Amino acid sequence: MPIFELTIDRLAHTGEGIGTLDGRAVFVEGALPHERVRAAVTQGKVLRGELLEVLTANPARRTPACPLADRCGGCDWLHFDERAQREAKQQAVIAALDHLGGIAPGTYQQLPMVSGAQAMGYRRRAVMHAANGGLGFFGRRSHERVRVDNCPALTAGLATLPKRLGELLASVSTDLEELRLLESGGRVAVALVLKKPPRPKVRQAAEELLAGKLVHGVVLVVPNGALEAFGEVELHDGETLLRPELFAQANAEVNAELVRSAISLLAPAKHERVLELFSGNGNFTLPLSRAAKEVVAVESSRGSVALGQKAARAAGVGNLRWIEGDALKTAKGLSAEAQFDCLLLDPPRTGAPGIAAVARQVGARRVLYVACDAAALARDAKELAQHGYEPKTLQVFDLFPQTQHTETIFLWAR
Repeated sequence: MPIFELTIDRLAHTGEGIGTLDGRAVFVEGALPHERVRAAVTQGKVLRGELLEVLTANPARRTPACPLADRCGGCDWLHFDERAQREAKQQAVIAALDHLGGIAPGTYQQLPMVSGAQAMGYRRRAVMHAANGGLGFFGRRSHERVRVDNCPALTAGLATLPKRLGELLASVSTDLEELRLLESGGRVAVALVLKKPPRPKVRQAAEELLAGKLVHGVVLVVPNGALEAFGEVELHDGETLLRPELFAQANAEVNAELVRSAISLLAPAKHERVLELFSGNGNFTLPLSRAAKEVVAVESSRGSVALGQKAARAAGVGNLRWIEGDALKTAKGLSAEAQFDCLLLDPPRTGAPGIAAVARQVGARRVLYVACDAAALARDAKELAQHGYEPKTLQVFDLFPQTQHTETIFLWAR
């Protein structure tokens, strides 16, 4: 590959540095704005550079705290000071909205970015894979597996578990598709996602994890979707219930602020009906039900719906209806029988194309969009603007320190 010296102008929303070569953008992972670097450039439809040397460093560059930072794909911004990380994330969201969505800065209120007290040791959830006789994460932009025995990004209850879990599961590592870790309230549960139906040896390994008091619960997830549970697999996060095989936000502290701010901005009144799409197991659902007259929550995952229903029953919530189904299709069907004052949605990274038309169909006057991808948010924001919704308030949350990922909430009204 040819080697070039490049000046890095800015960061992409993917977190890569962007330089210019013969008028074309070059994406260089690990490079920071205002740096002069040497990079081996791969020619193609998109030019990508492998960072070889930093000739002139950004003042925010630092030595990564983790010895695996140059190989592990878990944290891609360990070389970047936290304050500068947060500024870059805020600007990336604003730039995506402007350039991809046509939503210019100044047309909406920007609230201060929210970050947590811990820049490391905050992750209560992780997905790991068998790696070199232990457990690990995928490498940078690859499916090469990097063994991780101790992960400083994980909570104190999880940080040293990879080594011990890897040793106990070594005899069944070929059965594992992945292992999902979850910690909440000082209790730990894991899900072993299997490539094939469990052998007796796999069940024995699950029992040994419990007997060794490494975890409080184990779930075996079989390819056909069947589950086998050992011990206590349901964890509490306030009134919300969590399970290791289901999605949960990784940063408990900042997630709590995210929920509070989302409910506050949407501000459902006691006489208003709320439709929640992509509700998961109820991260926003119970707080919404406390504020509104009625909440209808739609989620495609059967396990998440069941867990959310169980939590709602335990909390004595009576104004909440759960529906298992595709979010947008279900919302369209609901529009024929009922109208809603507010809409809250928390879609996956791909966003929710078509959400603006659905919002109009269900009658929503206010829409609170929760986004984990700036580009998807921008595309859907463009649709909302085209359907008569006006941007009101934006807030970015640093839910994932040491990475380029963000969580954003955006309030719209008509």
